[in-house]
Amino acid sequence: MGFNCGIVGLPNVGKSTLFNALTATAAAQAANYPFCTIEPNVGRVAVPDARLDTLARMAKSAKTIPTQLEFVDIAGLVRGASRGEGLGNQFLANIRETDAIVHVLRCFTDGDVTHVEGSVDPIRDADTVETELMLADLDSLEKREASLSKRLRSGDKEAVAQLALLPKLLEALREGRPARAVVVSDEEREVLKGFQLLTAKPVLYVCNVDEADAATGNALSQRVAAKAAAENAATVVIAAAIEAEVATLGTVEEKTEYLSALGLEEAGLDRVIRAGYGLLGLLTFFTVGPKEARAWTVRRGAKAPEAAGVIHTDFEKGFIRAETIAFDDFIACNGEQGAKDAGKMRAEGKEYVVADGDIFHFRFNV
Repeated sequence: MGFNCGIVGLPNVGKSTLFNALTATAAAQAANYPFCTIEPNVGRVAVPDARLDTLARMAKSAKTIPTQLEFVDIAGLVRGASRGEGLGNQFLANIRETDAIVHVLRCFTDGDVTHVEGSVDPIRDADTVETELMLADLDSLEKREASLSKRLRSGDKEAVAQLALLPKLLEALREGRPARAVVVSDEEREVLKGFQLLTAKPVLYVCNVDEADAATGNALSQRVAAKAAAENAATVVIAAAIEAEVATLGTVEEKTEYLSALGLEEAGLDRVIRAGYGLLGLLTFFTVGPKEARAWTVRRGAKAPEAAGVIHTDFEKGFIRAETIAFDDFIACNGEQGAKDAGKMRAEGKEYVVADGDIFHFRFNV
């Protein structure tokens, strides 16, 4: 299942340093789980989850396989991208193919690293990128309006639904508000997906600070945090230079010692990965046995057959039931047998909505 986050930002904000650190980390983990770099600017990384290690230890699993998230390093944006300036068309097309946006903002000053705008101002930079995306969306909707009107005359139901939502979207964009700021019903949310708007995608702001501010952030990152809170968006503070250094260290012990010396409990990349996972509305379920303990990903709200289909399409087609243990019950009962003996293993049917941390055995017949 391919879930991905596009890493965007202006030139010289630390975007590529962050991506390179992510992919270096993934390469280092490659011995422990299936990993591939699809293209030079696409990489998959393990989603940190301490629960998986606990399950593997309890079940004495021979292998541990985490779930993964894909990150895409997207070409730097310049003003005028919506009109094709720089690599504008490529930039916009690449964002359109991602599920969420990780927006890297420069929150450090360094005379040796030039800024494309001549000064450091993360709020201005965020607005620059957002404006280009809104202009591209506005142009897309205005062009689509005429074709939808033609389809309406032929009784096209999709056109009827899209034309009903279109005025709300156009009004927001013309007022300088992104599509994700428009309040929509559940039915309209499905219609909104059909427009493939850039500004409808969820956003995570990553504040790239210098090493001295990695643990606490600074005044610039605090401004970004306030902006994110006002937009109901998420934010993470990292020092890309530190992440690049951590990625080169060979062992967990070395990394822990290095981070501890800097007053950090964990790598910033772990926070970025987890935040990206949450941004996409994903949750994790597990399969556990002597051969392997494995984490799997589904969207929140998925039902049991969909989760089964993540493992194999035959599991979904022939789904009978899901033998389910909640993570907390598995731990409290000291494993699967204990959970069975305590009556904590449940037989769930096709309408069961997957909960984060569920441990499944799927029964199926094809």
